Amino acid sequence: MDTQLQYINGERRTGGSEELHHIINPATGEDVATGYYANVEDVEDAVRAARDAFPGWAGTSPGERSEIMQRWSAILDARQAELASLESTNGGKAVKLATGFDIPGVVDNVSFFAAAARNLEGKAQAEYSPEHTSSIRREPIGVVGSIAPWNYPLQMAAWKVLPAIAAGNTIVFKPSELTPLTSLIFAETATEAGLPDGVFNVVTGEGADVGNAIITHSEVDMVSFTGSTRVGKQIGAAAAGTVKKVHLELGGKAPFVVFDDADIEAAARGAVAGNLINAGQDCTAATRAYVHSSKFEEFTGRVKELMEQVTIGPVDQTDTDLGSLISQAHRENVIGIVDRAREAGATVVTGGKIPDDSPEAGAYYAPTLITGAAQDSEIVQQEVFGPVLVALPFDTDDEALKLANDTPFGLAASAWTTNVYRAQRASREIQAGCVWINDHIPIISEMPHGGYKASGFGKDMSQYSLDEYTNIKHVISEIEPTAHKEWHDLVFTMD
Repeated sequence: MDTQLQYINGERRTGGSEELHHIINPATGEDVATGYYANVEDVEDAVRAARDAFPGWAGTSPGERSEIMQRWSAILDARQAELASLESTNGGKAVKLATGFDIPGVVDNVSFFAAAARNLEGKAQAEYSPEHTSSIRREPIGVVGSIAPWNYPLQMAAWKVLPAIAAGNTIVFKPSELTPLTSLIFAETATEAGLPDGVFNVVTGEGADVGNAIITHSEVDMVSFTGSTRVGKQIGAAAAGTVKKVHLELGGKAPFVVFDDADIEAAARGAVAGNLINAGQDCTAATRAYVHSSKFEEFTGRVKELMEQVTIGPVDQTDTDLGSLISQAHRENVIGIVDRAREAGATVVTGGKIPDDSPEAGAYYAPTLITGAAQDSEIVQQEVFGPVLVALPFDTDDEALKLANDTPFGLAASAWTTNVYRAQRASREIQAGCVWINDHIPIISEMPHGGYKASGFGKDMSQYSLDEYTNIKHVISEIEPTAHKEWHDLVFTMD
């Protein structure tokens, strides 16, 4: 059966690819849907629809956009259970995470941007020179090409789409070809709420074909991408050909710094939750625990106990803690990284294997704690994107903060201490877009999300994200109608 995987100009439609593709539940290996991917002609249609819709949408008032988004939030709120079930099935995600985190976060994001659309910030209009009045206009950029990953399909769609359309842009959105189903419903519900046709278009297909067609299209004015640093570099290079604005939210390798005065029970619980969320498939997940040597054994011992209590099972059961990885191929990548660490002399304290009682067709991997790895090893320096935590000891605060910054990434981090001065120093010196103190993972719509270094640039969520999707124009007007102005004398002198 063909599930129409494209949403262009307000309508679902079949993609133009020749091969029927299977959308898989990675927790069971079973088909969730089948459909045809987009081809280049579909991208052309989507860009044309977005370009045609842009003048009208850009010309709407902030209040009109806000009203549509308020209705949109209410429609999504009424369908939370359905969306959570589909998100779980399509992504192999534990349904309790989708129910309690993913979908409520999306509804809140829509509600937030409904309000943010009416709050355009800028410098006060004033006479900054004696003869002129200056003011600032914020104007939409145009057609935005957005590409999102598979780990939080609907949430990442929301982070990409909402600030862009709140600012008056139109969108050609490419979800991951592995997890497009909730993004299509997201677009349909926007139309139901009153969003004009062509403002929000969805094209589903592979990055090499569909993604590249979006990035290099001359009528796409900006590209926003969330995904790996490797692909982000390729997108930045490709977008340079048409001088597009680029927004990149890339990989992470979040440090989790536990000082000697920390509450170790709180830190251990925070590390397990922060590492295992979404089966570790989270670029802000706690992946590198740096623990003061005096507390190292206590911390790792308690993390081991907690990891071994985690419930692994069918993702549609509400008591399941840990869902599946996204695919068998991705699990093989995780297995390979852990095996190479073991071969290099690291110790697998717990996990490091496929769970004994997990479904044979599911891409499950056990919660894993590793010690004894070298700071410059692959498992410490590179993303694993699975339920794998590496713990290393330190002796001084200087050493801890140096180690925390010693990777190419800088997306998120946390520091665990009861000393306010230590907390302040960590928040100043750790190079990351978000630093949690005595917690790890919580996000809120009002605050920005985005990285430093190889984790990219630009912000999602919050009022700051509207800056990404607007052009700032300085309008300067003469105060008094005079033909001659004093500065003219610097160029020519004439009676």
